[in-house]
Amino acid sequence: MLVLEQLSKTYEGARRRSVLRGVNLVLGAGEYIAVMGESGIGKSTLLNLIAGLDRPDAGSIRFDGVDLTGLDDDALTGLRRAHMGFVFQAFHILPYLSLAQNVALPLLLNQVAEHVAAARTRAMLAAVGLEGREASMPRELSGGELQRVAIARALVHSPRLLLADEPTGNLDPESAAQVLSLLREQVKTRNAACVLVTHSQAAAATADRVVILTAQGLREGR
Repeated sequence: MLVLEQLSKTYEGARRRSVLRGVNLVLGAGEYIAVMGESGIGKSTLLNLIAGLDRPDAGSIRFDGVDLTGLDDDALTGLRRAHMGFVFQAFHILPYLSLAQNVALPLLLNQVAEHVAAARTRAMLAAVGLEGREASMPRELSGGELQRVAIARALVHSPRLLLADEPTGNLDPESAAQVLSLLREQVKTRNAACVLVTHSQAAAATADRVVILTAQGLREGR
């Protein structure tokens, strides 16, 4: 599903900084991997490149056989909306929208009919243990519950690829374990692929395999 070949990224400025160099990765459908590495090594940059939010200086990113480096910004936006989902450490739940409105956002952006979007949103909230909470507001939820909403939003449009950036960094250990179990279950049930960036050994232990990002590229962690 996802193939990275010799991916490199350098940021120019007062100090030229090489963030990624010679990164290679192959990810199949249904596969859930964790990416670990030192702070500042480029883990979040790697996710941004895969998502098409940033451009590599060298190398290629192929998603379902399409070379993303050859697409323009509009094409990347359309592909990202239709086929990718995102879960972040800071949740990024919009505080002035209900849970249902937050979860339904990807469907509305993909112009799914309103009645279909409403049904899929209800089903997705139920799948993450928030059945009947459609009208609740974010301020009424705990951190773990907010992350469940974020997972529901990331998966409601059935993306092929899920990108998760430190999704349990703001959670207590019990909530983190519940969220990680839910994330894995949903990825596997939907045969999606997932790239989880984390510093947590406990989080990495839930993945099918672990890769370590270094200054020389990726290496297998276990």
